[in-house]
Amino acid sequence: MSDRASVDQGEIARFDRLAEAWWDPHGQFRQLHKMNPVRIGYIRERMAAHFDRAEPGPGALAGLSLVDVGCGGGLLTEPLARLGGRVTGLDPSSEAIAFARRHAELLGLDIDYRNETAERLAAAGASFDVVLALETVEHVSDPDSFLQALARLVRPGGLVILSTLNRNAKSFALGIVAAEYVLGWVARGTHDWRKFLKPHELARGLRRCGLTVADVTGLVYDPRTAGWRLDPRDLGINYLMTAAAP
Repeated sequence: MSDRASVDQGEIARFDRLAEAWWDPHGQFRQLHKMNPVRIGYIRERMAAHFDRAEPGPGALAGLSLVDVGCGGGLLTEPLARLGGRVTGLDPSSEAIAFARRHAELLGLDIDYRNETAERLAAAGASFDVVLALETVEHVSDPDSFLQALARLVRPGGLVILSTLNRNAKSFALGIVAAEYVLGWVARGTHDWRKFLKPHELARGLRRCGLTVADVTGLVYDPRTAGWRLDPRDLGINYLMTAAAP
């Protein structure tokens, strides 16, 4: 396996150009800022149940190692570090990693940021209790290679948690047309609908890597609150998936 097998150079170039926008709550990544509390809550809940530990509290992740694959500017890595986890942030965008490092240093957070690919880190023998890849798999060029790398990075008995977008008419209308062209939530061309994975496709890919799917939950936009919520019955557009390593 090539250590850069799943990297899409066009995607990296685009995220390099957006590096300075990561921590602007009103900019290109504003919906990720709004999603973040819900995503972190889901991660904490799944980890608490799997590792049999109390879910609340600032030290909820103490003693656990995590890698955030496709971490961008660190929107997810920083809150996880504050919860006590030993966090590594991984991204092939050198500009995003440089910005993430500067932001974490300003806040005094100890995060191991690496300008690296999942394949290369797996080939080096690294392993973690929890492997995260949120809003990432839809940006890679080879999902199978990417999922194999994630499976190699997780320790026996650990977790892999992903989030992505479903591929159907609803996700095209709302995830592409509305989000990119009507509402302007993200820049035009941010997503390629053909790269979206249906839940059964993602689950099948994880099972091929020897992982067991433990949960699938929808991440739903609520126009009444202009925020996001979890709904296990609605996988129509965004969804999260957790898989366990044997």
